[in-house]
Amino acid sequence: MAGNSQRRGATRKPGSKKGAKVGSGGQGRQALEGRGPTPKATERPYHPAAKRQAAAERAAQTGTARASAPRAGGSGASRPTPGRASRGAGGSKNGKGVSATHEIVTGRNSVVEALRAGIPVATVYLASRLESDDRTREILAAVTERGYPLLEMTKPELDRLTDGAVHQGVAIQVPPYAYADSEDLLDLAEASGTAPLVVALDGVTDPRNLGAVLRSAGAFGAHGVIVPERRAAGVTAAAWKVSAGAAARVPVARVTNLVRTLDAYRSAGCYVVGLDGAGDVPIAELPFATDPLVLVVGSEGKGLSRLVREHCDAIASIPIASSVESLNAGVAAGIALYEVARRRRA
Repeated sequence: MAGNSQRRGATRKPGSKKGAKVGSGGQGRQALEGRGPTPKATERPYHPAAKRQAAAERAAQTGTARASAPRAGGSGASRPTPGRASRGAGGSKNGKGVSATHEIVTGRNSVVEALRAGIPVATVYLASRLESDDRTREILAAVTERGYPLLEMTKPELDRLTDGAVHQGVAIQVPPYAYADSEDLLDLAEASGTAPLVVALDGVTDPRNLGAVLRSAGAFGAHGVIVPERRAAGVTAAAWKVSAGAAARVPVARVTNLVRTLDAYRSAGCYVVGLDGAGDVPIAELPFATDPLVLVVGSEGKGLSRLVREHCDAIASIPIASSVESLNAGVAAGIALYEVARRRRA
């Protein structure tokens, strides 16, 4: 009946009253606190990226130790020759745990030339199911003989490692490029018993042009290439690739002041000839070709800078069709070096 407090369920058992619900202050405070930014994949110990990075660093340390240790029947440590590609201050942009202090060189010819030159190699990467030829057999023989760490990976993995470069199924990880001193180029010329022939680049910022100049310099007997430290291309993986391995044989000197270096070469007895479309003499009449010579090549857009032009003994031009505005630095250097080599043979 209504008001019957004795019926089942009408009364609350003693001690079961929950009491008033408190406000939200303090409740769930820990759950509301932020956890901070998500750590990078390489900073999470159990993430695959972190494991790959740790494995690559161990392999790099092992490879460097093996490359620097004397080998039975060999000459010991690697030769202090130039030819080690580098991305510069920014370091390597490749993934897969590649160290920022190393560089990836791709392509069968470039890798073979690097191995022949004795460049220290941290790791060798080969694509699985790689089609064999003379170059790959030479690479594998060098890896077996010298004990370089070898990693086999799929083509997509190698594409990511090389930033999409044309690798032909082969890549190596090498230390940064070791630049020569500008005076070393004159020493090389003296040791070879020939008149010095050096190429200086003024404002060439495309590493592929630098690679093309290195290839021409190696083909026509130049003793080295000079590049400025600022506002100029350095020896990167792109330059190494275009040079087709010439970066392992032709030294590159990096100088702080190109004009001052040209003056030093003139004091040492060299003539300085600049290449420019508005030059005084045609390339067929290139002056001082048989003398100690420095060929200065300007950028494709601006050409020679004013100060560099003023410090040249002569300015030579390459006649071209009027419909073509200019030649790039790599082509111009190749034509000029061929003319110098032809005159010296004659």
